[in-house]
Amino acid sequence: MAVAHAGTLAALLMLAPAAGSAAAADGVAPASVQAQEERVVDLETLVVSGVQPGPGMWKVSRGDHTLYVLGTVSPLPRRMEWESAEVESVIARSQAVIGPPTVSVGTADVGFFRGITLVPALLRARNNPGKRPLREVVSPDLYARWEVLKARYIGRDRGVERRRPLLAAQELYEAALRRSGLRTTGVIWPVVTAAAKSADVPVIDSVVRVPVEDPKGILQELNTSDLADRECFEGTMARIETDLDNMRARANAWAVGDIEGLAALPHENHYSACQQALTGSVLAQRLGLDDLPERAQQAWLENVEEAIEQHQVSFTMLSMHQLLGEGGMLERLAARGYTVESP
Repeated sequence: MAVAHAGTLAALLMLAPAAGSAAAADGVAPASVQAQEERVVDLETLVVSGVQPGPGMWKVSRGDHTLYVLGTVSPLPRRMEWESAEVESVIARSQAVIGPPTVSVGTADVGFFRGITLVPALLRARNNPGKRPLREVVSPDLYARWEVLKARYIGRDRGVERRRPLLAAQELYEAALRRSGLRTTGVIWPVVTAAAKSADVPVIDSVVRVPVEDPKGILQELNTSDLADRECFEGTMARIETDLDNMRARANAWAVGDIEGLAALPHENHYSACQQALTGSVLAQRLGLDDLPERAQQAWLENVEEAIEQHQVSFTMLSMHQLLGEGGMLERLAARGYTVESP
């Protein structure tokens, strides 16, 4: 991935995972946790494992130039290997691989949807202003729900209690995925980059760069400011409480190549509220974060159109939600005169 150089930022910016180390084993839940247990829907949809075919690819073409598009979902089964021979064959015949949208904050490149929620962590502003614990930052009702989910998925980790709601929510989300046999990274993109490297095909990054010119000042501002991220906190918990079974179903549908089944399943995206917590603030506007979603999509779209124009065969990947949603990328490409063929 490309890296934005920012001089002295190297000492102040760091890429830190939203989830910390594995939490200790669950203990006995306190009374307030037990009183809220009925909120949690503990569903048992099995997650596929072993080698699975994965979905087919869309073809976007103009004349004899074709772009192959692999739709992705997240999370995916943790123990799944997908049959990537067709994708590897396409990449071997390609002249370019277009990477998915990526955010570059200072010196750190991270995937867009997860990356935008990590901006406070990238700026070492993970904890609440004034070192206040979560129970003093969110409402009693939200904190009671948090206690239930934390006891179930994280355990006795006390460090997370100091995190901003946005980052605490992300840590909880990733812990819940691990317990559900799912993961958000390491399934598709490593296969794609390895195939490109093996075939000596260049990978073109779709990067939105966010330079940080005054890291000390921004860090000071973040350390004294709220991010209006309570809605993100609540939305993430609601998704864990009610949507884990759908997540497993979507992961299974992708793994076995069931595009129709995947499209029919409801898709909840708690990240939109988390993005708004960052992009809607005055600080976000100063940093140029307020229009990041559209800029990221535009960077990908420009790279895709250039690849189709210049190369006979090229390859890219993008989330199913971005591809197929209302006003999605496939719809936008068709509106620009490209021929779009479904798998």
